[in-house]
Amino acid sequence: MKSPLTTLCYIEKDGCYLMLHRVSKKNDINRDKWIGVGGHFEDGESPEDCLLREVKEETGLTLTSWQFCGIVTFIADNAPPEYMCLYTADSFTGTLALCDEGTLEWVPVGELQNLNLWEGDKVFLKLLAEKAPFFSLKLVYKNGALTEKILNGKKL
Repeated sequence: MKSPLTTLCYIEKDGCYLMLHRVSKKNDINRDKWIGVGGHFEDGESPEDCLLREVKEETGLTLTSWQFCGIVTFIADNAPPEYMCLYTADSFTGTLALCDEGTLEWVPVGELQNLNLWEGDKVFLKLLAEKAPFFSLKLVYKNGALTEKILNGKKL
């Protein structure tokens, strides 16, 4: 069984975020969506262990500076809840590699809202853009549609 704990990271460079266009896997809940990079915790990992491993696996990059920005709780129909540790990173070493989960592309932060994003991702991307202090965001989806947004215990 996959861990209900995940990480997601938006790596910043020159006013852009490194985005993953999920086009490679057939049975992918994120198929055709643009997301940051990250994934599920493995046994014994801390959030930072998972972050660093997933970024390295998906991009070939080694993060040297990152910020833990918030916790995002996803509730969706009959799926088990998912708890995502959300990060940004602004420094790394290495060379961008091919990703077996899709296509990696540097996208100007101002153009992110034009991409095919999950509705909830637009909420936390806005919080990141506003440099919101550490937050807890709960996103509830029904039949693929975002029905509820709760930020720090208050409905949006």
